[in-house]
Amino acid sequence: MTRPVVIAARRTPIGNAGGILRAFTADELAAPVLRAVRADVPGAPPVDDVILGNVFGPGGNTARVAALRAGLGEGVPGLTVDRQCASGLAAITVACSMIRAGEGRAYLAGGTESASTAPHRAFRTDPPTPYTRAPFAPAELGDPEMGEAADLVAREAGISRERQDRFALRSHERAVAAQAAGRFDAELVPLAGTAGAVSRDQRPRAGFTAARLARFRPAFTPDGTATAANSCAVSDGAAAVLVVSEDVRRELGVPGLRLVASATSGVDPRRLGLGAVPAMREVLAHGHPDVVEFTEAFAGQTLACLDAADLPEEAVSPDGGAVALGHPWGASGAVLVVRLFSRLVREGAGRLGLTALSAGGGLGVAALWEHVPGADR
Repeated sequence: MTRPVVIAARRTPIGNAGGILRAFTADELAAPVLRAVRADVPGAPPVDDVILGNVFGPGGNTARVAALRAGLGEGVPGLTVDRQCASGLAAITVACSMIRAGEGRAYLAGGTESASTAPHRAFRTDPPTPYTRAPFAPAELGDPEMGEAADLVAREAGISRERQDRFALRSHERAVAAQAAGRFDAELVPLAGTAGAVSRDQRPRAGFTAARLARFRPAFTPDGTATAANSCAVSDGAAAVLVVSEDVRRELGVPGLRLVASATSGVDPRRLGLGAVPAMREVLAHGHPDVVEFTEAFAGQTLACLDAADLPEEAVSPDGGAVALGHPWGASGAVLVVRLFSRLVREGAGRLGLTALSAGGGLGVAALWEHVPGADR
């Protein structure tokens, strides 16, 4: 009865950095999502804690600030998790662990990122030395930039530029089709921006073709295969879920995603794009997924992970992934669970689903979920 189950899942639209969500701070993005998720299940127990992933700040325990802004009450604490790009999924698995431990019965968990409002950073040298990101690993062990590492992983795995472009084209086309069909609508929480309501993801756009993708130049290394079109965009957004114990779900009689297994792994930080592979292999020992949601930071890196885990690329991101939608770092892992909730619970498109992603420093998180129907009181 303490098995964790996700019974509600929502997200903001995803905006390009400096785009439609540029006026929202990380906590301002998260707060309306927390309210919406909580309101989706009337009668759910009081929230024991809010656990959110966040990467770029501004610090100050963003989860607690968002919980207060959401009006959850002074008695609801907050915990902010940093596992880099895997932070949002890690936050959800932490909430699941709390359920299993019997520390609480209901948690709001997910992630938020505002690349647009993140503070400028500088080391305290004289004069100050600006930097764009903190180290992922000690320099002597290798701490490459993400794109550089993605090119290395793709080259070593034998992932051609043509295959990467085909994968990216499929992601773009699927996202455009899903948006046009309204398949994102039930999971989105519109935001009131200065220029009006924001209710659609910004990045998906029609018009990509194989020929057009082939014209993009390498974006990170001179002879690399990662380009601006087959890689994700830096983005803003937030996503959250309501995780409860199985006894609560049965009392409410609602459907959900029950956690079957989760794992966290680490690999060579120079090949950080492969971080999810050991975690994926571990959870896949518990079952074969009908749907896979994987954060497509780079097409080549994603394909290398899928090949290593023996997963067919066509089964991944059925409505498009981060290549098409964008990558709000701290939120992206939670976006995976929201998308899987839509596929398995809202649409009934299968029984088992996998969420997974690799992260800076050579980290990876994976979770296998099972759709459980409602009305079983």
